[in-house]
This record gives sequence, structure tokens and C-alpha cells, in this order.
Amino acid sequence: MTLEKAIRILAGTLVLVGTALAHWVSPWFHLIPAFVGLNLIQSSFTGFCPAEGILQKLGIGKEGSSCCR
Repeated sequence: MTLEKAIRILAGTLVLVGTALAHWVSPWFHLIPAFVGLNLIQSSFTGFCPAEGILQKLGIGKEGSSCCR
């Protein structure tokens, strides 16, 4: 699996889980998808993606490839 696909899967999963938790548990869980969205926007401007570093340390994806650039 490429790093780009892993980051997209992670972001999509967090958005869906945060939305479901906000619907069934507490509206405060809307902060999860909001954080993911803000992170995606900032990474498009800065090229820095925190998830990229975490996933690389877990051994997912190839070194040097980035979805945030």
C-alpha cells in the first residue's frame, strides 16, 4: 500500500467515525472531522503532514513519497 492511499484511508475513516460518534454519542465528536479537514488544508499549503510521519514510522508506504505535496 502506498503512503498516499494509507493517508486517504486514515482521513476517511476518522471523518466517518467522528461523524457517527457525533450522531450517536455527543456533538463534541464533530471536532474529529473538523481537525482532519483543517489538517488536510494546512498540509496542502505547508507540505507538512503529521500522519505521513506516523505512518512511515509504522512502516507503511515508501520513503520520500508524499500525498501532502
